[in-house]
Amino acid sequence: MRRPLRFAAALLSLAALLLPLTFAAAQNRPAAAKPPSAEQLARGKAVFTEWCAGCHAPGPRRPGTQALDALYKGQKPGALEERTDLVPKLTETFVRKGVSVMAPFRKTEISDTQLADLAAYLAPKTP
Repeated sequence: MRRPLRFAAALLSLAALLLPLTFAAAQNRPAAAKPPSAEQLARGKAVFTEWCAGCHAPGPRRPGTQALDALYKGQKPGALEERTDLVPKLTETFVRKGVSVMAPFRKTEISDTQLADLAAYLAPKTP
Protein backbone atom coordinates (compact mmCIF):
# COMPACT_ATOMS: atom_id res chain seq x y z
CA MET A 1 0.00 0.00 0.00
CA ARG A 2 1.35 3.42 -0.85
CA ARG A 3 1.90 6.05 1.82
CA PRO A 4 -0.90 8.44 0.68
CA LEU A 5 -3.38 5.56 0.78
CA ARG A 6 -2.24 4.51 4.26
CA PHE A 7 -2.60 8.10 5.45
CA ALA A 8 -6.10 8.35 3.97
CA ALA A 9 -7.05 5.01 5.55
CA ALA A 10 -5.74 6.23 8.92
CA LEU A 11 -7.79 9.44 8.62
CA LEU A 12 -10.93 7.46 7.81
CA SER A 13 -10.31 5.18 10.80
CA LEU A 14 -9.83 8.19 13.05
CA ALA A 15 -12.99 9.79 11.72
CA ALA A 16 -14.91 6.57 12.33
CA LEU A 17 -13.71 6.59 15.94
CA LEU A 18 -14.39 10.28 16.57
CA LEU A 19 -17.78 10.60 14.89
CA PRO A 20 -19.72 8.69 17.57
CA LEU A 21 -17.90 10.63 20.31
CA THR A 22 -18.73 13.94 18.63
CA PHE A 23 -22.37 12.95 18.30
CA ALA A 24 -22.53 11.86 21.95
CA ALA A 25 -20.95 15.13 23.09
CA ALA A 26 -23.48 17.12 21.07
CA GLN A 27 -26.31 15.23 22.73
CA ASN A 28 -24.94 16.05 26.20
CA ARG A 29 -24.68 19.82 25.70
CA PRO A 30 -26.36 21.82 28.42
CA ALA A 31 -29.58 23.54 27.46
CA ALA A 32 -29.24 27.12 26.31
CA ALA A 33 -29.11 29.47 29.25
CA LYS A 34 -32.32 31.29 29.91
CA PRO A 35 -32.19 35.04 29.39
CA PRO A 36 -31.64 37.15 32.50
CA SER A 37 -34.69 38.42 34.29
CA ALA A 38 -35.49 42.12 34.61
CA GLU A 39 -34.65 41.83 38.32
CA GLN A 40 -31.21 40.35 37.59
CA LEU A 41 -30.48 43.10 35.06
CA ALA A 42 -31.53 45.75 37.59
CA ARG A 43 -29.22 44.21 40.21
CA GLY A 44 -26.42 44.09 37.63
CA LYS A 45 -26.93 47.77 36.79
CA ALA A 46 -26.73 48.60 40.50
CA VAL A 47 -23.42 46.71 40.78
CA PHE A 48 -22.13 48.54 37.70
CA THR A 49 -23.18 51.90 39.11
CA GLU A 50 -21.53 51.22 42.47
CA TRP A 51 -18.28 49.57 41.38
CA CYS A 52 -17.65 50.18 37.67
CA ALA A 53 -19.21 53.43 36.47
CA GLY A 54 -16.52 55.62 38.02
CA CYS A 55 -14.02 54.27 35.49
CA HIS A 56 -16.12 52.65 32.75
CA ALA A 57 -19.22 54.80 32.18
CA PRO A 58 -19.50 57.00 29.06
CA GLY A 59 -18.09 60.49 29.18
CA PRO A 60 -14.93 62.38 30.07
CA ARG A 61 -12.80 61.71 33.14
CA ARG A 62 -13.48 57.96 33.03
CA PRO A 63 -10.02 56.38 32.91
CA GLY A 64 -11.24 52.91 31.97
CA THR A 65 -13.36 54.25 29.12
CA GLN A 66 -10.55 56.51 27.91
CA ALA A 67 -8.07 53.62 27.98
CA LEU A 68 -10.42 51.36 26.00
CA ASP A 69 -11.18 54.18 23.53
CA ALA A 70 -7.43 54.50 22.92
CA LEU A 71 -7.01 50.74 22.64
CA TYR A 72 -9.88 50.14 20.22
CA LYS A 73 -9.45 53.35 18.17
CA GLY A 74 -13.16 53.52 17.31
CA GLN A 75 -13.50 49.82 16.41
CA LYS A 76 -15.43 49.19 19.65
CA PRO A 77 -16.89 51.60 22.19
CA GLY A 78 -14.79 52.23 25.28
CA ALA A 79 -17.80 52.54 27.61
CA LEU A 80 -18.68 49.06 28.84
CA GLU A 81 -22.45 49.60 28.76
CA GLU A 82 -22.22 50.34 25.02
CA ARG A 83 -20.31 47.15 24.18
CA THR A 84 -21.99 44.21 22.44
CA ASP A 85 -19.23 41.64 22.87
CA LEU A 86 -18.88 41.26 26.64
CA VAL A 87 -19.81 37.65 27.21
CA PRO A 88 -20.29 36.83 30.91
CA LYS A 89 -17.11 34.75 31.22
CA LEU A 90 -15.01 37.67 29.95
CA THR A 91 -16.54 40.09 32.45
CA GLU A 92 -16.14 37.58 35.29
CA THR A 93 -12.47 37.00 34.42
CA PHE A 94 -11.59 40.70 34.23
CA VAL A 95 -13.39 41.47 37.49
CA ARG A 96 -11.77 38.60 39.43
CA LYS A 97 -8.28 38.74 37.90
CA GLY A 98 -7.96 42.41 36.95
CA VAL A 99 -6.46 43.66 33.71
CA SER A 100 -3.77 46.25 33.00
CA VAL A 101 -4.06 48.85 35.80
CA MET A 102 -7.50 47.60 36.92
CA ALA A 103 -7.09 45.70 40.16
CA PRO A 104 -9.04 42.50 40.77
CA PHE A 105 -12.16 42.62 42.91
CA ARG A 106 -12.37 40.22 45.84
CA LYS A 107 -15.50 38.24 46.67
CA THR A 108 -15.85 40.42 49.76
CA GLU A 109 -16.25 43.42 47.44
CA ILE A 110 -18.34 41.90 44.65
CA SER A 111 -19.89 38.57 45.58
CA ASP A 112 -20.23 35.75 43.06
CA THR A 113 -23.97 36.45 42.84
CA GLN A 114 -23.36 40.15 42.23
CA LEU A 115 -20.73 39.29 39.62
CA ALA A 116 -23.19 37.02 37.80
CA ASP A 117 -25.73 39.87 37.82
CA LEU A 118 -23.13 42.34 36.52
CA ALA A 119 -22.01 39.93 33.80
CA ALA A 120 -25.63 39.41 32.72
CA TYR A 121 -26.18 43.19 32.65
CA LEU A 122 -23.13 43.77 30.41
CA ALA A 123 -23.73 40.71 28.21
CA PRO A 124 -25.03 41.07 24.66
CA LYS A 125 -28.82 41.22 24.62
CA THR A 126 -30.82 39.05 22.26
CA PRO A 127 -33.94 40.62 20.76
